[in-house]
Amino acid sequence: MTTLDEILRNKVLLLDGGMGTQIFARKPTVEDYGGAALEGCVDLLTERRPQWIREIHESYFKAGADAVETNTFGANPLVLGDFGLSAKAYDLNVQAASIAKEVARSFDRPRFVIGSVGPGTKLITLGHVSYTELLASYRVQMDGLLEGGADAILIETCQDLGQIKVAVRAAREAMAAKKRRVPLWVQATVETTGTLLVGSDISAVLTSVEPLGIDVLGLNCGTGPDEMHAAPADPGGNEPLSHQLPAQRGPAGKPRWPGGLSPGPGALRPESAARRF
Repeated sequence: MTTLDEILRNKVLLLDGGMGTQIFARKPTVEDYGGAALEGCVDLLTERRPQWIREIHESYFKAGADAVETNTFGANPLVLGDFGLSAKAYDLNVQAASIAKEVARSFDRPRFVIGSVGPGTKLITLGHVSYTELLASYRVQMDGLLEGGADAILIETCQDLGQIKVAVRAAREAMAAKKRRVPLWVQATVETTGTLLVGSDISAVLTSVEPLGIDVLGLNCGTGPDEMHAAPADPGGNEPLSHQLPAQRGPAGKPRWPGGLSPGPGALRPESAARRF
């Protein structure tokens, strides 16, 4: 059986597009979320509307994606706690990974499931959360994704070097506990200034992440392709990281929210975005 690592070493891996945009295209109602207090908790729709999530994964695979991300961007106890749903974190991650895996197995060539782990809503560098709290929250999420069958863990949209280190530790501990190793990916997000939200530049990201022994390092979210291509240029003049594969995933343009998530002015059409990235 072809493994994800083998494919990554021999070709460009094509991931899916946005989960949130596809969910909002279905115009979820308060009833879909399970009540007004839960409105906006997209991760809960894995439980409330699992068929939507299946259909989204299936549509991306049919469009040619090699891998899809789980609907778990905010599915950790700290984020879910804003909705009073911390206790659901583990089960939501297991279910999300299991649904994606079920869809992946229905295709006749290798398709993969990437466990999505977002940055959360509290930055450790700014003192919003303690190291112990953040580690415990991520550990629950990592345990659930691995139990559900994720083929890799993607710590994405990272804005804080401290958060990256905590999330990587949680993933390593979960893998050790389950005696199952999967590829570990990290993607930072840069502002138009070329730095993370907390001010770290790309050379700081490279220097900090290199010792962590991750498998893939890249950028996602944030800006469009032109800005993202400029960001990897290391101002410190360091050599590229030899043991880490590059990854890049970004929007076609900055989004807007006029009554629903949609592309902003100047957003690229699919064909143009593909060429630019």
